[in-house]
Amino acid sequence: MFIRIGFEITIECARPTPLLLALLPHPSYGGRVIGSEEVRTDLAVPQEEYLDEFANRRVRMVAPPGRTTLWSDCIVENDGQPDPFDWNARQHPVAELPPDTLRYLTPSRYCNSDELVDLAWGLFGATPEGWARVQAICNWVQSQLTFGYPFGRPDKTATDAARERTGVCRDFAHLAVALCRAMNIPARYASGYLGDIGVPDSGPGDFSAWFEAYLENRWFTFDARHNTPRIGRVLVVRGRDAADGAMMTSFGNYDLKVFRVWTDEVAGTTSDTERLALLERLPDAPALTLAPT
Repeated sequence: MFIRIGFEITIECARPTPLLLALLPHPSYGGRVIGSEEVRTDLAVPQEEYLDEFANRRVRMVAPPGRTTLWSDCIVENDGQPDPFDWNARQHPVAELPPDTLRYLTPSRYCNSDELVDLAWGLFGATPEGWARVQAICNWVQSQLTFGYPFGRPDKTATDAARERTGVCRDFAHLAVALCRAMNIPARYASGYLGDIGVPDSGPGDFSAWFEAYLENRWFTFDARHNTPRIGRVLVVRGRDAADGAMMTSFGNYDLKVFRVWTDEVAGTTSDTERLALLERLPDAPALTLAPT
């Protein structure tokens, strides 16, 4: 299948403001790209792209005073399959874990797993190790937290989400990650595009957060907010938590004026020429009325 992904973000700055952006598909995304996935601007603003320590593609730039619009619009090829599922995937003893997974066992800024050890073992200590335990964590997080944009805030940790029982998608992910780590399961934060493909429409688009757990010698995708295998994820960033993959990190203040994201299946086209023609203008996707997560 083919999926059109992109965004339009307009900000207003009082003075030149350095930005670090995490808005490009992750290098590990294997689908073919039609058009350009690069970040574009309405002004001639120099950009520098680099890879961070998690292999996320970053863009560095300085937004000038006044309004600046950033956008991207392309079509990616996707296998159209739901997230892989393996109920028999086993959990590794810590002593046998690969070294590169060990940093995803310890607390991080938003995933303060050390403060959730008693809660985690009290809730899930009797569950079977492996996939069943991670799924039980997802079930609990989804059942306990109420989703809503007014519940999001930049300093909210996993323990805050557990106490307040509310959050946005990144809070669902942070809490699930922290509970997994508290039970010695490597877990890492992930974020990217996830549209309403194969499910009912949920309103204006946004970037979505989920997480990955290391079981049976590989990383598996889990989604504590939606809690069901989904079609058409396009990974953008990975990290210990959202601090490692913030959509936009600014070194100065800005006002967010427009925020639109689209992740839509492209049907009815039979050639790349037809698909490229769709990219001649941005889609008429609705904007979010509240700040993104």
